[in-house]
Amino acid sequence: MSRFLIVVGILCILAGLGWHWLARIPFGRLPGDVHIVRDGFNFHFPIITCIVISVVISALLWFLRR
Repeated sequence: MSRFLIVVGILCILAGLGWHWLARIPFGRLPGDVHIVRDGFNFHFPIITCIVISVVISALLWFLRR
């Protein structure tokens, strides 16, 4: 568990340092994300982005366990 927390902490630090470049990645604006704009109403649900992030994290954890 401690190794997992260290890895997560390092990844958070790297994400914070690279935020300028990470902001250019089109996560949250992928095809399939739901975005509804109407008068006085704005709804955004990044379903495909959530699936992509879930798959990437699952693969990363699977590789770290090996």
